[in-house]
Amino acid sequence: MNFNWLAIALHEVTWIALAFALGFMARALGLPPLIGFLAAGFLLGAQGVEATDTLLKFADLGITLLLFTIGLKLNVRTLARPQVWAVASIHMVITVLAFAIGIYALAFTGLSSFAGLGLEGALLVAFALSFSSTVFVVKILEQRGEVASLHGRVAIGILIVQDIAAVLFIALSTAKVPSAWALLVIVLLLPLQPVLRRLLGWVGHSELLVLFGFVVAMGGAELFELVGLKGDVGALVLGVMLASHGKADELNKTMMGFKNLFLLGFFLSVGLSGSPTVSTVVVAAAFIPLIFLKSALFFMLFTRFKLRARTALFASIDLGNYSEFGLIVAALAATQGWISFDWLVVIAVALSFSFVLASLVNRYSYTLYDRYREFWLTRQSPERLAYDGIIDIGGARVLVIGMGGVGSGAFELMNKHYPGLVFGVDTDLDIVRVNSEENRNVLRGDPADRDFWERVNAAECVELVMLAVPRIETSLAVIRQLKDTRFTGQISAIARYTDEVRELELAGADVVFNIYSGAGRGFASQVLDRVKPQLGSNSGM
Repeated sequence: MNFNWLAIALHEVTWIALAFALGFMARALGLPPLIGFLAAGFLLGAQGVEATDTLLKFADLGITLLLFTIGLKLNVRTLARPQVWAVASIHMVITVLAFAIGIYALAFTGLSSFAGLGLEGALLVAFALSFSSTVFVVKILEQRGEVASLHGRVAIGILIVQDIAAVLFIALSTAKVPSAWALLVIVLLLPLQPVLRRLLGWVGHSELLVLFGFVVAMGGAELFELVGLKGDVGALVLGVMLASHGKADELNKTMMGFKNLFLLGFFLSVGLSGSPTVSTVVVAAAFIPLIFLKSALFFMLFTRFKLRARTALFASIDLGNYSEFGLIVAALAATQGWISFDWLVVIAVALSFSFVLASLVNRYSYTLYDRYREFWLTRQSPERLAYDGIIDIGGARVLVIGMGGVGSGAFELMNKHYPGLVFGVDTDLDIVRVNSEENRNVLRGDPADRDFWERVNAAECVELVMLAVPRIETSLAVIRQLKDTRFTGQISAIARYTDEVRELELAGADVVFNIYSGAGRGFASQVLDRVKPQLGSNSGM
């Protein structure tokens, strides 16, 4: 009996187990797991291990799913704002040119790492370093509950523009001449869109949704490959076609885990492409100070485009890192022979260093703004955008923060008791729009913004703040801002778990409501209000 399959399986399991162990260690240190995955690749590469066909197929599928999920997130309205597309474009041009000049100049110093690197190679390395990490930024924003905040939306918009630039590079780099059928395929996608959108509505929410995502992403990639176009671009295009569907966000979240799993193959393959040497580590470390220049340039551009200093600072800090997409660009350039594989290792190490630095800076972003607030405000443009101003709540007595399902319900009940004296606040413009259409007094604002709370406190009218936000991190940040601005009213909050109740009470919340344990009482109360008379009338039966 042939047991070769067992040896191959155990070999792959060893890789995955090592990646898991190092990824877990990275997470325990507060770093993204992908740093551990890169380290696993480096360790395996140092032992002479080479990438297998299975691993490379995992890597290709991971990149395909990455582009598909990027397409699902594309919001043309967000990208159309000059604070996004103009800032992203100007920043990329300046960064690439400045970095390339510096890198190319070092080629004449005699340093071995830069020897033989021409102007084209310097531009490619600079282009790879100009990206910010989608994985890292989204993860940080999710942890803080700030994905829907203005600085979160701006940062994600910048990332999408950068990703589009990377996709264009990937598409053009293959130097393939599309076949005569390419135009026909693109035209046929137009009548295919309503069919795919209807199918997405029919597939439900479980395994068929997963299979639908794989079929569309991989099918789009294969279709484009057949006609001589880059397959990854096909996955992106199919994702864009579904982006405006009501279930696009659900599909994106469903595919996220699979994308992350298969991208493990990419990060391992990068590590296996070469082991770090003293020289590559030194060069990677030399690129770390450039991250501060990237963030400083973002801050300057954001404020020139009329974003408030706080919004500009937080978005700039979010984007202060290097990117896994830069690694993809560098890997493609190395495969084409435009740069050496040593540069791929340098960029991988620089990426890891940048995540360590970015994790520390993001941890103290609120402190950085509060401590040096006057300095940041002096860099602020005198004229600011209407949707980035500090909101005026008039004579409100009750503020409901977070106007989703829980918040809107709380707003309705409080408004019955205190008509006209209740205001809702949410960071999400779409939620604000929906609530405004329901004739609720709701305004866009960032509850973790100290400037916002100082304006509220100055009015000396708010007596109760109700925190109906889903993430405890956001609630804790809001409570801190209220305490810092010497708010004297009452604070109430919702929690999902018992330990969160205690944490919110220790932070300063006067009333904490466990939405899971309390939901049953609320459900029964509403049912009794409507059903009890019927039960009473039928009591003799």
